[in-house]
Amino acid sequence: MGALLVLTVLGSLLVGRYSISLSDLPGLILGSGDAAAAQVLLQVRLTRIGAAVLTGGALSISGSAYQGMLRNPLVSPDILGAAAGASCGAALAILLGLDGLAVQAVAFAAGLTAVLLTFAVSRAVAGSAASGPMPLILTGMIVGALFSAGISVIKFTADPYNTLPAITFWLMGGLSYVTATDLLLQLMPMALGAVPLLLLSWRLNVLSFGDEEASSLGVNVGRLRMIFIVGATLLTSTAVAVAGMIGWVGLLIPHLTRMLTGMNHRLLLPASALLGASFLLIADDLARGLFDQEIPLGILTSIVGAPAFLYLLLMKEK
Repeated sequence: MGALLVLTVLGSLLVGRYSISLSDLPGLILGSGDAAAAQVLLQVRLTRIGAAVLTGGALSISGSAYQGMLRNPLVSPDILGAAAGASCGAALAILLGLDGLAVQAVAFAAGLTAVLLTFAVSRAVAGSAASGPMPLILTGMIVGALFSAGISVIKFTADPYNTLPAITFWLMGGLSYVTATDLLLQLMPMALGAVPLLLLSWRLNVLSFGDEEASSLGVNVGRLRMIFIVGATLLTSTAVAVAGMIGWVGLLIPHLTRMLTGMNHRLLLPASALLGASFLLIADDLARGLFDQEIPLGILTSIVGAPAFLYLLLMKEK
């Protein structure tokens, strides 16, 4: 999977409306080639490739973590409301006339707020963080629906000629406006979210036995679940804040990875990151190369992801 990602990155460097051959790459990277081609490669394509790799890896890790933590293979990274909250925050920021990093900051904060609200309400309903995954799932669905309703209200009140198209385009997802600054700001929260998940991935194997069995083995279920929620939420909120709504990656890729690596989360989480990064990078190449006008990335991942997920389910039943 690591080799696949490397090959995908190399191929993505050559894909685009500005033709660059494989033999030109060393000279362009070292600064001895055509100046215009070097600018396209270093300032546009590398930035976009990095954003696709980070976003695809983040959504896949968080999807695998949520599915293992909640013991539900149909769970996606937006199950606790992070994606809906981030989208609502971004829509509100665009409505208020903000742009660039301000939109991403508001989206990130709103995503974290949505998950904190989910966790607080589920604690109030169930009494403790170790009461099982079902209160979290149900509360997350409610909070996500509330923020989705907020998006609808914002779109209803937005200027239909300027603001509404901008909100709609952002919600479709894409990497066309990601800058090098966005990429650098994306690294810190993603690292804070990914490192604890990868280091504690083996404990997801214990959680998969159920809360009572995990507690009997000496695991603090409530604290461990909180760590995984915070880490996965940081990954999801950051990905949505930078790239918008990109669906199916966090649901499809963990399923595909489990078919290749098995259920051991020590292998599943890093493998999901590599495979998810490759998948989103290929999808982004198709989005910007299939037609003269770029296809929103979220639309393309849905078109590809839904039939692929159905195929995996049919193959698993057989």
